[in-house]
Amino acid sequence: MTRIADLAALVARHITRTGMASTAVKRLSLFRADEPTVPLPAVYDASLCLIAQGAKRVSLADRSLVYDATHYLLVSVDLPLVGHVTEASAEAPYLCCKIDIDQAALADLILAAGGRAPKADLPALAVYRSDDDLIDAAIRLVRLLERPEDIPTLAPLIEREILYRLLSGPHGAALRYMAVADSHLNQVSRAIALIRNGFDRQLRIDDIAAAAGMSPSSLHEHFKAVTKMTPLEYQKQLRLQEARRLMLSEGATAGSAGFAVGYDSASQFNREYARLFGAPPRRDIERLQTSGSLLMPV
Repeated sequence: MTRIADLAALVARHITRTGMASTAVKRLSLFRADEPTVPLPAVYDASLCLIAQGAKRVSLADRSLVYDATHYLLVSVDLPLVGHVTEASAEAPYLCCKIDIDQAALADLILAAGGRAPKADLPALAVYRSDDDLIDAAIRLVRLLERPEDIPTLAPLIEREILYRLLSGPHGAALRYMAVADSHLNQVSRAIALIRNGFDRQLRIDDIAAAAGMSPSSLHEHFKAVTKMTPLEYQKQLRLQEARRLMLSEGATAGSAGFAVGYDSASQFNREYARLFGAPPRRDIERLQTSGSLLMPV
């Protein structure tokens, strides 16, 4: 059995139904789909996504990438993507593990290695060929779910090894550059964190720019270069995705969900919701409730 087959068997053992499962390992999530899914917008955290079986396509604006059991997806900063599983069946389900990037551990590794991080023009979203060392580390991380008493001690060590493997790989230059305090990637990442923490409030561009350590014009330029949207467009997408979650998971009405995420106008909320998700709120939620396979954000 190959190492990727070992990983598939482990993931399948720990997630038996379609959807996402958070785990006892803080930064590890598992995903499964028993059939292809439709494209869905979602904000992907900075993370490593390793598919053990099946395939998926993700898009950022007009750029699309496909990854599978032979390639991993690396997201360097939180990005608004549209993704859908393209290969999955009941006999061979889509199986994926997502490992969130610990920025503090990443910065510590870079400092330990020494030297300045050169400016990197590599994209914040990329697909690379998997290697056995990375897959082996992921297997050991997932296997900790069977020995929960080992998680507090061993999970941070394995996660650190995974970060080391990524820094040693083809995307290492971009990860190093992102960790530098005054790099544009790091500044955009700080702006994203502020927007995500306050997406339901009125945010001023000047305040976001100040938090990122940039001028408003520089923020617009570099934020759009990374995310393919402006800061306010990014905030709008966060609001609409949270409203969708409130209606689907908590039974909120469209009006209450829109108000909860910061909309004052119901008509504006309905209009912008339909533009993002392809249908008005009520019809979209009914569609989701009748098709569980739609709910596969990562």
